[in-house]
Amino acid sequence: MKRTKIKALLATSPSNQLVTVNGWVRTFRNNQFISINDGSTIQNLQAVVELNSVDESLLKRLTPGACLSVIGELVASLGKGQAVEVKVKQLEILGDCDAEKYPLQLKNRPSLEYLREVAHLRSRTNTFSAVMRVRHAMAFAVHNFFNERGFFYIHTPVITGSDAEGAGAMFRVTTLDPNNPPRNEQGHIDFKEDFFGRETNLTVSGQLEGETYALALSEIYTFGPTFRAENSNTTRHLAEFWMIEPEMAFYDIQDNMQLAQDFLQYLVRYALKNCTEDLEFLNKRAQEEEDAKPKEQRSELGLMDRLKFVSENDFQRLSYTEAIDILKNSNPNKKKKFQYLIDEWGVDLQSEHERFLVEKHFKKPVILYNYPAEIKAFYMRQNEDGKTVAAMDVLFPGIGEIIGGSQREERYDRILKRIHELKLPEKDLWWYLELRKFGSAPHSGFGLGFERLIQFVTGMTNIRDVIPFPRYPGNAEF
Repeated sequence: MKRTKIKALLATSPSNQLVTVNGWVRTFRNNQFISINDGSTIQNLQAVVELNSVDESLLKRLTPGACLSVIGELVASLGKGQAVEVKVKQLEILGDCDAEKYPLQLKNRPSLEYLREVAHLRSRTNTFSAVMRVRHAMAFAVHNFFNERGFFYIHTPVITGSDAEGAGAMFRVTTLDPNNPPRNEQGHIDFKEDFFGRETNLTVSGQLEGETYALALSEIYTFGPTFRAENSNTTRHLAEFWMIEPEMAFYDIQDNMQLAQDFLQYLVRYALKNCTEDLEFLNKRAQEEEDAKPKEQRSELGLMDRLKFVSENDFQRLSYTEAIDILKNSNPNKKKKFQYLIDEWGVDLQSEHERFLVEKHFKKPVILYNYPAEIKAFYMRQNEDGKTVAAMDVLFPGIGEIIGGSQREERYDRILKRIHELKLPEKDLWWYLELRKFGSAPHSGFGLGFERLIQFVTGMTNIRDVIPFPRYPGNAEF
């Protein structure tokens, strides 16, 4: 018989129909009640074995983690918390699991840190299966949003010769012998003998390449892996993560901010509508985590409250300059409770400042714009005041910055001057500069770190727990 997923069975009216269900054992009680999960839902299905109907040797193999196939009748359940269960007619073990060696023991709830060490199995826990189902839903919603608005999905290169951010924290790609690389007359590594005939690296952003297609197709987006070789051991940073980067011709900074708000609200509303069971479980889990913290460190909003907070409120827009004035005169700054005190215009805002604006001052999501040019990238459009650029950041509760973007500098002379000021390699950006020579147009874009979004939607506090196999300093396991 064809297998039916547990999610479908739990929504089926029972009439003693014969069904086949496959999955992994969560628990086996009283030599009779098997709790099975196949990953299609956070809910388990109970399969009931009639006493003395199954060989004793087979029952001993029904350990947590074992994979099995059950054929039985779908009947109304007499137990609490479930509408249906399966009366076992035939049972087959597809894969045994040694209960003593199985890393996911039920006696003690494993910590998230421990589960990272067994990332090949952590998806079998309720927490990680829920997170990954939400992650799938959000990826699907991303494509839905842009497709409905006529954007084109562009695959930008993973291997590139440019550094979009000008930050220099990149992973090098090479086929040269690391023990004996060829060298030129000056003694430097001769990349002309490398596979691509030049120095290359893993991309930090698809933005620059995305702009080339926006200036032909009008509205495009990229959604792919990006890499940063930063030695950041924090709950907010990964060495490999996924980025969503729309680029739009004929959009100014105001259009850009509106698209960012529409996009984020669409995603959050999609999650609330389509991931209810998983979010309710994650909400309960997040609340338990909050309750374990000292009172002064607890968040004022629960997970579901934060999601509704974003989906139901217009985002507050204000300039960086206005934000600095608010922060400078705030009680945490005056009483020196901020870790990074605000004493002058031009400083880069930290997460604590961003969260204060969102959670305490405005009590709604915030979009900051017109940042100092000195703390932003070379490609951002320079404002007429000579000090600021048309940059914007979207700030969320509990997380701080979730989107960063800008109107791009479309004027050739202005962007060339900025490249020279920052001593960036003009020869590597020749094609990017040519976009400003041949039919340049006003255009804008932004970047959303997909894992930051998943952190926000799931309430997980560590970014390493919202990607299947996290990559961070000292870890490339699995």
